[in-house]
Amino acid sequence: MLKHNNELRREPIESLRGGKGVTEFTHLLEKEQFHDKGRLFAHARLVPGASIGYHKHEGDFETYYVFKGEGTLNDNGKERPVKAGDLVFTNVGESHSIENTGTEDLELIALILFE
Repeated sequence: MLKHNNELRREPIESLRGGKGVTEFTHLLEKEQFHDKGRLFAHARLVPGASIGYHKHEGDFETYYVFKGEGTLNDNGKERPVKAGDLVFTNVGESHSIENTGTEDLELIALILFE
C-alpha cells in the first residue's frame, strides 16, 4: 500500500493532554493498521510556545524522534532540553510532557504501542 502525502489524515488538537496551543498531527497509520498492537504513529508539529501536557502512560509506551526544532522535555519530573536528532522513550508507568521552547516549529515522529 502507498499513501501519498495528500491522503494522510491531519488532525489539529487543542490543549493536548492539558498542554498549550495546538498540536498538529499527520497520522501515518490508522487504528485498524495497528492490529491491536498500538494506537499512534504520527508526525507531530508544535509551533513555538505549544506543548503536549504532562501525562502518564498506562498499558502503553511512547517514543518520540525529534527531527526539527528544539524544546524542553519533562521526563518523569526532570526537565531536559531536546533538539533535532534526539530520541525520547517513555516506558509503561512513566510520565512525560514536551514543549516547544525554540523559535521554529518543533517536529517529531510519535509512536505509541501497547505493552
